[in-house]
Amino acid sequence: MKWRWFVNKQQTIGGILLLLCLAAGPVSAQEFGEDKGLVWSKLKGLEYRLKAGLNIGGTAPLPLPVEIRKIEGYNPLLSVSIEGNVVKRIAPKWAILTGVRLENKGMSTKARVKNYHIEIDNRNNDGSTSHVTGVFTGRVKTKVRNSYVSIPLMVAYKPAPRWEIKMGPYLSFLTNGTFNGNAFDGYIRENDPTGEKIEVTSAVYDFSGELKRVNWGINLGGEWRAYRHLNVYTDLAWGLNPVFKKGFESIAFNLYPIYANIGFGYVF
Repeated sequence: MKWRWFVNKQQTIGGILLLLCLAAGPVSAQEFGEDKGLVWSKLKGLEYRLKAGLNIGGTAPLPLPVEIRKIEGYNPLLSVSIEGNVVKRIAPKWAILTGVRLENKGMSTKARVKNYHIEIDNRNNDGSTSHVTGVFTGRVKTKVRNSYVSIPLMVAYKPAPRWEIKMGPYLSFLTNGTFNGNAFDGYIRENDPTGEKIEVTSAVYDFSGELKRVNWGINLGGEWRAYRHLNVYTDLAWGLNPVFKKGFESIAFNLYPIYANIGFGYVF
């Protein structure tokens, strides 16, 4: 299973590099004459970019609730993004940027919690499983891996010839989502803190079906023109609506996707 995961990730990274090479091929011939379409685009103030990067961050509550007593582990997972942008110059230092971004946002965390409201499937001593809702004290390990098609719309400003600052909203459509985990080394009191105490040595939870299909938020970032056709960039995507559907109560607080994206881009 681990080998298959590794191969899939290598195929993903290889696909990104292949796309960049294919995109770079026609433009590398500029020393012999530019493509008529690119010349027309430049005359109209249009620029095209192809970007690849990594998302690093988490799906987290704001602020950190008192129920979470300690973060004992964090793994950002491998979360790749591929993005195509169209940039329209509206003034010498100002532009409008939009495009389409295919991305993964993921993380794995381990935390120690107290009176943490949750629904779990608890494994009993006789091997059977019982569904319990209540407040849990112990340890939880959560894994999030979501895939999105995102559409940014940003205003870009060039404070210097090689630098660009961007800001604006984005809209994301969930194409595949996973939110699950384990609870262990503790106990749960059924329904409320005064309910029946049930020991928890091994329990699971899965809220993947409760994830929202549409998310939105704010993008803030910058790009640096390293070479004529190469940009290095970093963006922060801060989700402003919770990842779970309205009415979801299995977790007592809202979670928001907050991720930084770091990568490079080819400028046509």
